[in-house]
Amino acid sequence: MAVSGGADSVCLLTILLELAPRRDLHLRVLHLDHGLRGAESRADAEFVEGLAARLGIPFELRAVNVAALGGNLEQTARAARRDFYLGAIRDGVVDRVATGHTADDQAETVLFRFLRGAGITGLAGMRALTPEGIARPLLELRRAEIRSWLSARGVEWREDSSNAERRFARNRIRLDLLPALERDWNPSLAGTLVQLSRIARDEEDYWAQAILTLAAEHLRADGSAVLISAKDLAQLAPAASRRLVRHAIEVVKGDLSGVEFHHVERVLELARKRGGHGRLLLPGLDVWRSFGTLRFHRADGGSFAPPHVVWNEIDTLVSGDCLDADRLIGPLAVRTWQPGDAMMLVGRNKETKIKDLFQRHRVPCWDRGAWPMVTSGGRIVWTRRFGVDAHFLAGPGSAKLLLVQEITVPAGKSAINESAAMPRTSL
Repeated sequence: MAVSGGADSVCLLTILLELAPRRDLHLRVLHLDHGLRGAESRADAEFVEGLAARLGIPFELRAVNVAALGGNLEQTARAARRDFYLGAIRDGVVDRVATGHTADDQAETVLFRFLRGAGITGLAGMRALTPEGIARPLLELRRAEIRSWLSARGVEWREDSSNAERRFARNRIRLDLLPALERDWNPSLAGTLVQLSRIARDEEDYWAQAILTLAAEHLRADGSAVLISAKDLAQLAPAASRRLVRHAIEVVKGDLSGVEFHHVERVLELARKRGGHGRLLLPGLDVWRSFGTLRFHRADGGSFAPPHVVWNEIDTLVSGDCLDADRLIGPLAVRTWQPGDAMMLVGRNKETKIKDLFQRHRVPCWDRGAWPMVTSGGRIVWTRRFGVDAHFLAGPGSAKLLLVQEITVPAGKSAINESAAMPRTSL
């Protein structure tokens, strides 16, 4: 368990020590020295180590110079503790890490998140047990109750002087804002905030299951991307549509870091548009709308198997993408689509722009950037789906035939077929 030396963690250690024989608990004390208070920090570590030694409990100390890590001091310190605790679980040192968070901590957390604009997910506050294995057994107890209980038993603890420093936001909430609100507005505000966290948590637990049903009904995988019908999304109730968008983002990105309420609203506005195309660049995310479909993809592109185009000399004319090699006006090369590209379709008397073909065949915008084109002397002779340009199409009288094919090659593999008779290239 995590023991800072303060009243809350010392209380938790005392309780767990009494419960250990009955619950078959094997305790280990973890202490993180943040290195922020010099001799006082070292004295805290020595106090906790001595306490563990007197109780016969294994002790593990980690020292981190939090100030040297940069960034927001509170957030960096919190991240250092989390890394220490989860590392102990991951390495098999402990099964779970119990912390001394109380109902007061919960109230302060909910108020802090509300002030920062959190939604229901944030207002759920801290959980008594997280999926990673962090346990908070004291979340229903008030800080004053804990100190009274320790004093009655003659149990000593350490006071952290930094808890009185108003440069930290959480301290200002604890020392100034919450007491003022309780004095002027609601004497039971801490309890009200804890109750709000319970309600929000129940809402989150419900939606955690409901969103899986919605996702199965509406979301479609497309490689590393996720697709959804813009119309279907726009017709959902706002509560459902917002959560479905957040779920899609989390599936694609792996988390919701940097994603705020206004980002989700912009996605929903894109879904509600009456036709047309559109694109949003959100934190770590690329969202397209094309032909009534929304596509969520990582902004870095993620991993994918690039398209490859190859051509081989064949002896017999086959239906499909067969070039008359004698009509070519230069070496074959492959590139991607560019605005202004056009080709002559079979049976037409003038060229058609590839962009118009994209519209006609409902090719979504996100596929166009890597749309492969084979050229000869700067002229397009073949392109994906639309086939061979009529000027270069092989026929019964063609003497030299080239069959053009697009193949999918897994990332890291070569598209070269050593046995092929003709050269080829790939994107």
